[in-house]
Amino acid sequence: MQFIEALKLRSKLLFLFLLITMGLVSVGVMGTTYVNAMKKNIDFLYFGSLVPVTELNEILQKYHNGLADTLYKASRIELSRSETISNLEDSLEDIEKKWHSYMSHFKRDDEMEYVEYTNLEIKSINRYFRQILYAAKNGKDLSRISINTLEKKVSYIHRVLQKLINYEVNVANYERKKFLHTYKSILVQIGIILSVIILGILGILLYVFKSIQKDHTQLEIVAKKLKVANKKLENASYTDSLTGLHNRRYFNFIYDRELKRAKRNNTYITFMMLDIDYFKQYNDTYGHVEGDFALKSVAKVLKDTLKRPSDYVFRLGGEEFGVLLSDTDESSSAKLAREICDAVRARELKHENSKVCEFVTISIGVVCCVADEALDNEVLISRADEMLYEAKESGRDRYIITSNVSVATTKTLSEEERNAS
Repeated sequence: MQFIEALKLRSKLLFLFLLITMGLVSVGVMGTTYVNAMKKNIDFLYFGSLVPVTELNEILQKYHNGLADTLYKASRIELSRSETISNLEDSLEDIEKKWHSYMSHFKRDDEMEYVEYTNLEIKSINRYFRQILYAAKNGKDLSRISINTLEKKVSYIHRVLQKLINYEVNVANYERKKFLHTYKSILVQIGIILSVIILGILGILLYVFKSIQKDHTQLEIVAKKLKVANKKLENASYTDSLTGLHNRRYFNFIYDRELKRAKRNNTYITFMMLDIDYFKQYNDTYGHVEGDFALKSVAKVLKDTLKRPSDYVFRLGGEEFGVLLSDTDESSSAKLAREICDAVRARELKHENSKVCEFVTISIGVVCCVADEALDNEVLISRADEMLYEAKESGRDRYIITSNVSVATTKTLSEEERNAS
């Protein structure tokens, strides 16, 4: 423990990292070992018991559907001699292969006696069928086959094999219970070992953390750095304090990013420039407090109307707002601009000195186009400003939209016109 106290902060953190890594590696190795052990049990359970049962069932099916069924049909002259011979040969060959495969599996001493007995019975009944096959090859009439004898033979071998199948199933059930017991024991062992490892690591970690807390000088430096970082974050705030919208600084960042994205994907990009009609007169009439309320009301309309994650709303300065949309065609952009105009008017903020309406209204200039590499970065802003100017010249309380961005001839309002707006 004195060794840990003598370490510096960086060395302590490195020691902590190595300790955790070693613990995780230990847990991983232990887990892998136990999982491999469980896999062996599963392999033994399924491949040691299930496969033999499947093979025995297939042998049974061959006796019934391959041999007996063929002879039934041959006795009724439903099969030709060549078909009968072929079916009998194939079935006998398949039975012998399946039985040989079954015999090759691991067998316990207590089952070997019955397996040998079954082997003798299979050879016996196979001789019976081979005699019939020999008779068929020599042109004997198979319609005289004793069906009663055939049924007795097949029924007898069925009982013999079924007994062996039942034994294999019982073995599988026994192995499953044994496996579950082993599995539970492994879980308990893993739980105990993991608990010991975790408690040991936690104990050492606690001591390491206590040692780290003693490094007051380093902690003070970190605290100062955090204060500086927090101050920088405050200065880099991208939110307009009055409206809660993104500010002009954030607009500069987002505008460049979204325009590049649209150019790269060759998709639609829309920019709207909004202005409150006769806002100077509104402030002169109702005061700046009400003017701030009007700005917040317009901001709320924009927030409520534009809810997609890719819709960006900004307060660009004064009573001027900006909206940047991605993947929105001209028709949808026009619809949104119209909804914004209607929603602002519907708030019914009194504006008795407006020459347009008795309530506060806005004018919007909209530019919507498919971005390509030829699109100049400033043209959207310039054209939106032109469309805003046209909306004001056309009577305000409306929007003007264009998709033409080939030429931007920004109009400049006179000082008197700007003051009048």
